[in-house]
Amino acid sequence: MGKIQTNLRLITICFFISISCFSQNDEKSKKIGKVSNLFKSTSVLEVQMIYSNRDLKKLTNDSTYLDVNLAYLDKDSLRSLPVRVRARGNFRRKNCYFSPVKIKLKKEHTKKTLFKGNKELKLVLPCLKEKNTNDNVIKELLAYKLYEVVSPYHFKTRLLDFTLSEPKGKKVQEHRIKAFFIEDMDVLEDRFGGKTMKRNVHPLQQDSLNSIRNSFFQYMIGNTDYSTGYQHNQKLLFLNGHSIPIPYDFDMSGLCDVSYSVVSQIDGLVLPLESVTQRLYRGFQRSGATMELIRDEFLQNQENMMAIMEDHKSYFENDDEFQISKKYILEFFNIISDPAKFKSEILDKSRTK
Repeated sequence: MGKIQTNLRLITICFFISISCFSQNDEKSKKIGKVSNLFKSTSVLEVQMIYSNRDLKKLTNDSTYLDVNLAYLDKDSLRSLPVRVRARGNFRRKNCYFSPVKIKLKKEHTKKTLFKGNKELKLVLPCLKEKNTNDNVIKELLAYKLYEVVSPYHFKTRLLDFTLSEPKGKKVQEHRIKAFFIEDMDVLEDRFGGKTMKRNVHPLQQDSLNSIRNSFFQYMIGNTDYSTGYQHNQKLLFLNGHSIPIPYDFDMSGLCDVSYSVVSQIDGLVLPLESVTQRLYRGFQRSGATMELIRDEFLQNQENMMAIMEDHKSYFENDDEFQISKKYILEFFNIISDPAKFKSEILDKSRTK
């Protein structure tokens, strides 16, 4: 009986927002372009690099790179290719031991390799050398994986067993850590036949369903360190006359709850939060029917999302960290499954400006 009622409710919702519903069905039915071999596999890729963290931070900028070699394990054989790297991320460059890395690859070097089709990559590393450093990486990776369930418009990722050999004077310090690659926006553009938008677009002028999905997702992982209007930790994909938000960088979220996290202040706005683990819905007011549609989408995907959590359990070094992360996501589903909580925590908190 409950299943019948749920289906009737969805039919009613789609009737009132039929254009959006048909638009979304059309989106999902479109053939998605090719995914490069690097991101097709879910296995952990072994990667090795040699560079100085100090040099990376001090000697590189948006246009200056270091020349290094990237070695990776391919069918039990270690292969190597030349790449160029620079530090990225203003906060992490200043506050972290390991800076996130932007990697540039040349087409002539990637032919007949696992990296074919990738001209640029982001390399996400832990921030600090601390107790839960690898678990922090897995938690941020999980955010990307959960968003894959939410929207077809997402960045592909690949988990790494990363070894950094860092010259320290006459010695070399070896760091064996978890990391992951993120595909470049150009590859995402090619996959969907869209273009990155350079100008800012107000969230209410963005594709409504994808904008709301993004807002629900950010609330789910407890992230306020983003702005779709100012493209802070967001890209906008222009596709078929619509602008679609593509989120990234989730280390400041409540799901990750890293030691260096702070409550974000975007454009000078101070949020009423004492900790990043507190949730605050940052989406804008939309029609009740549209909000209900996205709510039902998330509830129907709860099982898939929790399965993804379980699939990554073995990568955690500390089981307590996994259980805390799992509980945090379940708390979100407890909120949206309760009509009163959904109203008070999301509908009533929706922004008007």
